Amino acid sequence: MSDQGPHVRSVGLRATVSASEDPTKVLDAMRAVLGDCEYSVEERPDFIRLRSSSPRCLLKLHDQLRDRHVRDAARRLMLASLEGDVLPLRLNRQAAAAGVLALCTSAIESPLGPINMEVETDSPQQLIDWLTAH
Repeated sequence: MSDQGPHVRSVGLRATVSASEDPTKVLDAMRAVLGDCEYSVEERPDFIRLRSSSPRCLLKLHDQLRDRHVRDAARRLMLASLEGDVLPLRLNRQAAAAGVLALCTSAIESPLGPINMEVETDSPQQLIDWLTAH
């Protein structure tokens, strides 16, 4: 596995946008999740979607899990959430807007709705191991 992370087929983020929200702020929070990587943006009136095939989009999540000492809890959540070769995660939208990636166990933990992340990979166990490595 490279320093860039494990092989991924795709990394996708999706967030709803309510009528009372500024779509620019939602997009900024989503961009904060992916950090410095290439991705495409699809904006609709009721949601925003970002997609990438670059494992670099996972570096910020990897680094924050290491720096915040929440790896063991994150690992348990990821293993429980795994759906075949897709790792679905929910991230707190308000925390992401502040540059902090906080995993949610349910959608209600993010009052405006979570940022939903899906990572498709050929080796989900290797992905989880890399994200939560000690």
